[in-house]
Amino acid sequence: MFDVLWRRLALVLLPLVPLLLWDASGLDLPLARLFGSAQGFAWRSHPSYVLLLHEVPRALSMAALLALAWGAWRPWGFLRTMGAADRRQLAFSVALAMLSITALKRLATTSCPWDLAEFGGVAHYVSHWIWGVRDGGPGHCFPAGHASAGFGYVAGWFVLRRAVPRLATGWLLASLVLGCALGLSQQVRGAHYMSHTLWTAWFCWALGLLVDEAVQRWRSRTRARDTNLNET
Repeated sequence: MFDVLWRRLALVLLPLVPLLLWDASGLDLPLARLFGSAQGFAWRSHPSYVLLLHEVPRALSMAALLALAWGAWRPWGFLRTMGAADRRQLAFSVALAMLSITALKRLATTSCPWDLAEFGGVAHYVSHWIWGVRDGGPGHCFPAGHASAGFGYVAGWFVLRRAVPRLATGWLLASLVLGCALGLSQQVRGAHYMSHTLWTAWFCWALGLLVDEAVQRWRSRTRARDTNLNET
């Protein structure tokens, strides 16, 4: 039991190491300066760029999530090889990850790079670690919401590795690649810092693990209760 607990803790805590190292490096702002200037970010409003790397991926991600939700009750494709409970966990984990990132953004006081005075805005840079200190901008820019359209699917890996192991690795890699691509595309536009993207990935990963842990504990208790009932 304790071995399982430590393994799960390691799955959550180990990815934090490179993330915290990046935060400590202070490279968020220097990286943003590669794409922005006093005139702002050149790619911020480029029509084709915004369409292909923002609007279309977001729409496709939402369509895929709706397809998973539908498949939880009317299975299609690989979902037919999964039990009903696992299908529901898959759809719920992905949806919860995306919604949680949106909720965190609503609470955050951190503004986007394009809001900084040095890039033509009004805010001054304040680390997201300095809680309660506003930067003079509109806020609501931490973590990276658009990247969750890809990273949100990372949360589904925990159920897939058990229910459809042949698909799990490919699913995880595709989710990470998509999340990184969407996060980087937003950094080029000045919408986020690198740390915002990395934290989104970690939050989605941790939420997927927490959901799986809760489901496994609930199933264990249910099996134990049913066994006791049968014995009596």
